[in-house]
Amino acid sequence: MNRTEPLVLGIESSCDETGVGIVRGDKLLTNTVSSSMDEHVRFGGVIPEIASRAHLDAFVPTLQQALDEAGVTLAEVDAIAVTSGPGLAGALMVGVCAAKALAVATGKPLYAINHLVAHVGVGVLDGGALPDNLGALLVSGGHTEILRVKSLTGDVQLLGSTIDDAAGEAYDKVARILGLGYPGGPAIDKLARQGNPKAIRFPRGLTQPKYMGSAEEPGPHRYDWSFSGLKTAVARCVEAYEAAGEELPVADIAASFQEAVVDVITAKAVLACTEHGITNLLLGGGVAANSRLRELTRQRCEAKGISLRVPPISLCTDNGAMVAALGAQVVMAGAEPSGITFAPDPSMPVTSVHL
Repeated sequence: MNRTEPLVLGIESSCDETGVGIVRGDKLLTNTVSSSMDEHVRFGGVIPEIASRAHLDAFVPTLQQALDEAGVTLAEVDAIAVTSGPGLAGALMVGVCAAKALAVATGKPLYAINHLVAHVGVGVLDGGALPDNLGALLVSGGHTEILRVKSLTGDVQLLGSTIDDAAGEAYDKVARILGLGYPGGPAIDKLARQGNPKAIRFPRGLTQPKYMGSAEEPGPHRYDWSFSGLKTAVARCVEAYEAAGEELPVADIAASFQEAVVDVITAKAVLACTEHGITNLLLGGGVAANSRLRELTRQRCEAKGISLRVPPISLCTDNGAMVAALGAQVVMAGAEPSGITFAPDPSMPVTSVHL
């Protein structure tokens, strides 16, 4: 197997995107994604069983399209990488089983990859090798985390995470309250530009002293987030306007809600960076497409002398290229294949880069 510039095929199926990506070393050859999002719209969120069935339908066509776009054959592939967790159990199972079948049929080595670390690993496809003193802020529909990355292939530490809703999940729930439909992120981001972000002061969860503590004596949730109370506050605000018979200032509510989310996310992420000597930050995940999040993260990083890297939106959302990218790094680091006896882990910890 070529461990210098391996040709790696990556498979992603942790939620509602069926992704197949192919990389050669740190060069992207193709990033092919089939999304089942349209099938979930009428439910206002991802339905695991529907997502799993959609993966079954989409996998073979997506694989064939990726191979055609990259101009390679399965015989030429050096290794296969697949998301083994975290994610939806049934959705993960489809991708893992498909990857195992390919590995057995072709005799190629198989690597089980961590979905969250793959969001960091995708950075090598846009800007080359990742810098030292690296942190990662991952914000998506299912995850909101701040990571410290000492070694992309072997030493990743979780500094903070949401204790309830992920940021993207909060966007979807608030969008439903405001009648904006699903997915909520793009709708709220667009509407917020017409509103006043200071119109309503919504709560910033886990920012009280008892949770924050100090740098010397950190509180229990110094770098963690909570968005469930914010969602409830928006619901109570809407109820108050309706009870008073007043017109709902939807744009102002959307802007104020969004400001509360991005304010607390960026404040805690930058705090974690400064207190852990992190001088380079990568912003990833689907919510990295949010214009206000990108803007405020950049402003606060610049103020603290932190270099910020944001991959293209197509590489921030769930995709197979990020799995292939991390898989290639793992191969080049000399790691042994995972074999075919591993099971997908919906709660796979970020400290397990690969199995």
